[in-house]
Amino acid sequence: MSNTKHRPPSLSLRGLGLALLAAVALIFFNLSCQEQGTIKKSNLKILYVWGSSDYDRSSGRDSVLVAKGAEERRDAFEKMLHEYFDSVTLVRALDYAQDMSKDYDVTVIDGTPTPIVPRKIERDESGRVLSIQQAIYFTEDFDYPIVTIGELGETLGRGIGLKTDWYCLCLDAEALNWRKKHPIFKGPFPVKLTVVTKPTPEDAFSYAYFHDGVVPDSIPMWAVQTKGYKTEQGFRVGMVSRPWRFEDSPDAEYISSGVNAKTLDAVAIGRHGNFLHWGFAASPTYMTEEGQRVLANAIVYISKFKGKGVIARKYNDRIATREWLKELKYYATYESYEKTVKRNEEFANSMLERQKNAQEKKERGETLTRDEQSALNYRRPPAISFEDHIKRQQRNFFPLIGMNVEEYAKFYDANYDYFYGEGFYNLEVDEDVKSLGIPNYNHRILNEAIKMLESGKDVEKGKRILARYTLRNFSTAKEWRHWYDRNKKKLFFTEPGGWLFLVNTYESGENNYHAEDEQQAVSAIQPVETDDMNPVSIAAGLINKKNGNQEVVVKVKIHPGYHIYANVSPSDPFIKTEVKIDLPNGYKTVGEMKMPAFSAYNQSSATTIYEDEVVFTQEIVGIGKGDINCSVTYQCCDGQICFPPENKTQVVKL
Repeated sequence: MSNTKHRPPSLSLRGLGLALLAAVALIFFNLSCQEQGTIKKSNLKILYVWGSSDYDRSSGRDSVLVAKGAEERRDAFEKMLHEYFDSVTLVRALDYAQDMSKDYDVTVIDGTPTPIVPRKIERDESGRVLSIQQAIYFTEDFDYPIVTIGELGETLGRGIGLKTDWYCLCLDAEALNWRKKHPIFKGPFPVKLTVVTKPTPEDAFSYAYFHDGVVPDSIPMWAVQTKGYKTEQGFRVGMVSRPWRFEDSPDAEYISSGVNAKTLDAVAIGRHGNFLHWGFAASPTYMTEEGQRVLANAIVYISKFKGKGVIARKYNDRIATREWLKELKYYATYESYEKTVKRNEEFANSMLERQKNAQEKKERGETLTRDEQSALNYRRPPAISFEDHIKRQQRNFFPLIGMNVEEYAKFYDANYDYFYGEGFYNLEVDEDVKSLGIPNYNHRILNEAIKMLESGKDVEKGKRILARYTLRNFSTAKEWRHWYDRNKKKLFFTEPGGWLFLVNTYESGENNYHAEDEQQAVSAIQPVETDDMNPVSIAAGLINKKNGNQEVVVKVKIHPGYHIYANVSPSDPFIKTEVKIDLPNGYKTVGEMKMPAFSAYNQSSATTIYEDEVVFTQEIVGIGKGDINCSVTYQCCDGQICFPPENKTQVVKL
């Protein structure tokens, strides 16, 4: 047996040389891979919801070809997504439901799903529209990461108040004014943008007043798509959202604009909560490699916002923000009037030419299209005067300022801090906050309003301010003070979100836009009057929630001087109140039952009680008819005696 010690074999010079060459080759291989775009796949699980085509039905294409185009688009997205992600699942849009997204890191939606609440238009007897209930595709508590393609940011977002609204379906193929340091342009998949300086889109000059009058003659761009609607008739058009105060809430961020018919800062790519709006509309078949990379990075980026849903909600897409003052100032100028006259004249001449062509076609006995038939009915409108122009554009303040046009800009500047928006593109001066000299976007205005309640001075003014700029509805100054002191460091002011102070939190119920409507619906459910012989009465009913679900409301009224038990200590002999809701087939509960507030029974016991009037609510979801049986088991006592336990039942019809 040899006693030679074991040791690692030594490398020869030749071996060292080969190892060094191999290492160098590996380095160059990796660099070459990066140059050529070879990537390491992400392990995110992606759900792709398909249904759109690269060409629109309105283009006149055969519906069969459009349907085939949807399948081709689906295949192109599947291929692209597999290049960047290990796990990709496809589902047809009509088969998609929001619960499917729980099993995936990101859902990319490229087709219109079936709404959970359909669009509804209410009209009067003459056919005039009274209200529009937008279709709802998601519940408001949905907080799983979503990427919407093209106009779906609007279609899916309007019903839940996303800022990705329909400013213009006019986005073409190139991006501009992008935030170069944003993560989607950095990785995880390497991106090298091919940036070319091109003439600024002509339409942008019409909106120069939104950019303080400065619009450059040329602007850097990079191509997201190889085709766009301007160069390919019938090609799917992308969508931009309104940029005004898009980022005035902590849940929203602008990322990029693109070539469009509106402003240079219109939102082509942006995030609101857990939704990322990718406004460009082409499938990967018609996207540049860098466009695909940025989209893949955007998918990875939005995955980080799981559980971080929407806080500020823009239900009114045409709500005015303070940015609207720039337009009002411009419309008070003679330059604006001249451009309006010129535009009207050009339109009239164009319509008269179309009318002439349509008339000639009719005389030849040819069939007219709908547009041609409409052209035959066109009549040139009378020219408008400068005064007509000012009256129309300055309708709110014309009675105050009239034709002293130079005074409009001064007025808007002087009242900048006190404007308040409601309705469609409408601004008014809030005289309440102006009287205090505090900007309505500074949370000190809330503090001042609460002081009014505390001091008993100008109480009604304080109540108006708090009602106008918050979603809360406290009954006492003490409650308002507690809410304000607890949240003032987290308060932010949002104009598109309703000219409101909201709390930067995901806490359920804190920023409830529907609290007032729901409160009124609950108030309509009234138990019968109580007395000493009948100290407890109950009533039950249903209210409709904004998310499309319903809520069962069980209201218990307790006669003054009596109580029932919320919780009973093991050492006490009382009966705890139990509320039971039995649902018919086709329905199920959503979450836990919401329990009312209680008070202590006495200092020596853990038993708690309900007094006066208390409300139990249970959210439900389902379809079909049937009865909901609501039962309340309780024991009622006063300070001296207890009644035997009782059970009362109410039936609610679906």
